[in-house]
Formats: sequence, C-alpha cells, structure tokens
Amino acid sequence: MKKYLAPGAALLCLLLTVPAALAAGEVVVYSARNEQLIKPMFDAFTKETGIAVKFVTDKEGPLMQRLKAEGANTPADVLITVDAGNLWEAANEDLLQPANSEVLEKNIPAHLRDPQNRWFGLSVRARTIAYNTQKVKPGDLSTYEDLAGPKWKGRLCLRTSKKVYNQSLVGMLIAQHGEAESEKIVRGWVANLATDPFSDDTKTLEAIAAGQCDVGLVNTYYYGRLMKKDPKLPLALFWPNQNGSGVHVNVSGAGVTKHAKHKAEAVKLLEFLSSSDAQNLFADVNMEYPANPAVKPDPVVAAWGSFKQNPINVAKAGENQAAAVKLMDRAGYR
Repeated sequence: MKKYLAPGAALLCLLLTVPAALAAGEVVVYSARNEQLIKPMFDAFTKETGIAVKFVTDKEGPLMQRLKAEGANTPADVLITVDAGNLWEAANEDLLQPANSEVLEKNIPAHLRDPQNRWFGLSVRARTIAYNTQKVKPGDLSTYEDLAGPKWKGRLCLRTSKKVYNQSLVGMLIAQHGEAESEKIVRGWVANLATDPFSDDTKTLEAIAAGQCDVGLVNTYYYGRLMKKDPKLPLALFWPNQNGSGVHVNVSGAGVTKHAKHKAEAVKLLEFLSSSDAQNLFADVNMEYPANPAVKPDPVVAAWGSFKQNPINVAKAGENQAAAVKLMDRAGYR
C-alpha cells in the first residue's frame, strides 16, 4: 500500500508548491496603451486573481497587423487600444470574438460597447470645446455646429484631420446629421480656421492660450495635462450640445482576440477592468472618465464639471470612418 501512496503524495506536494499565478493561469495582452498606464492595473488583477499577465505594447496599427499575421498562432488573448474607430476596425477585421458577460454588460453602458460584445469601452475621453478665458465667455459658446458660424471666422484652431480622434468626431456627426449636413459643418470649421491645423491637441491648446485663436476642439485629458504643468494658462473647457445631442465621447477599450488561448482568463481581465476597484486605476492615470457610470472620476477631472454624453453608440465612429475621411478631404480639412 505504501508503495502506491508515495507517488500520489509526491504529486500532491508538487501541486501545493506550484506558484499561485501559474496554478491560476495567465493572460497575454497586446496593448496600444503605454506600460505606465496599464501595468498598475495588471498588477492589481494578478494580486486579486492569481492570474499572471504578460503584455506587449506598440501602436495600434502594428499590433493589429501582428494579430493578422499571427492568425491562429497568436499568443494574444486581449487587445487594448484607444478610440472606438480602432476597436471597430479590429472587430471588422475579424480579430476579436464576442465576450458574453453579464458583468461587462452591467458595468459598461450600451453606447460604450460593441453591439455584438466584441469590445468594451473601459475609459471615456470627451472631445469638447476649449476656449481662451480672456477672449471668450461661456455664454458665447453653444454647440459643435455653431463653431461653423460666421462669428468664429478666424478664431478657430483644430488638430489635423489625419488623427483618428477627429475622424471619429466627424463620423459621429455623420451618424447624427447625415453626410450632406456634416460636410457643411466641416466646411464652416475650415472657413473659420485662424491657422493651419496642428499636429496634436497640446499644440492646439497652446495656440488658444497664446491668443493665436480663441477656441478649439480637444480631448479633455490633454487640457488636464497642460493645466497641471501651468495652472495659470487662460484656458477652460465648455460642454457643448447640452440642450441637444450631448458631448461627443470616445473610449479606450479592449476585446478578446479571436484566437485567444486563455479566453476565460481574458474575460476575467475585462470584467476586472470594468469593476469599481479597477476603473479609477484605468481612468485616473490619464485624466479620463470611468466608463462604469457607478464610479466617480478623479477629483481633478470632476472639477471640470459634469456633462451629458451623446448616446449614439461609439461604434458609429468606426462604421463612418471611411466616409468621414473622404468628407474632410472634400471640405479641405487637412
């Protein structure tokens, strides 16, 4: 009898000494978000679940090309990227699979996730109006559409149309107004430009602060970063369309890859990232808003004021992206 107990006892001892992370499994992430933004969340996930997280960071384009090239041999279980346009493209290219989870559906509002549950927004970025407080009063501002009006002639600054953030904004305008009306709006913006479009939102904000223009369209976290460096800048945010469609919002988010080897662990990671415990970790570090409406934003972000979001599903930003690019080109928006 002892002869047969010994191997069993040895196996039991071996199992008891396996590290918790290995026993619980692992999940591999391809992330277009920088390491300093995601590692604290992964560390917290591993501490809570024992599931180890391995990750690779790069731009969204190369990561999606890598997933295509690797096909069924990819080690990636999760893709994290910014902008609903990129998430929509990944799903449209058949790189993601549905993650049917009651937890995710409860935590993430319907307009911030793919209708087929192939991706979920995990933080919200608002693309809103920034203005020079020495030259513009809040009462002068109203809507995105109003920035195309004659009173803003020579007073508007924009970021280049080549950036996906503006492509998504115009894509959402198309979803709301149709192509013809959206083109009129964009043509009005172009006619009102004070200078050529800038390469990024920070330069746009700096131009507004310097008086080169009076108003512009930016993602809120760029404003937060700049004001953190120099709180005395004459800049403020305005929430447009509050009596109508609401503020244009976008997301950074994630989905389970089509050929995930660890799907259960991947879904657990997404559920964790949508939870109250992790939402602030995901959003606060980049001055974004939690996607989970039950979670309050960081006090610095909350101080910018509350606003009504546009309820149109952000997937429309991706669906209309090609049309938006063509429209901006026709309108002379470079």
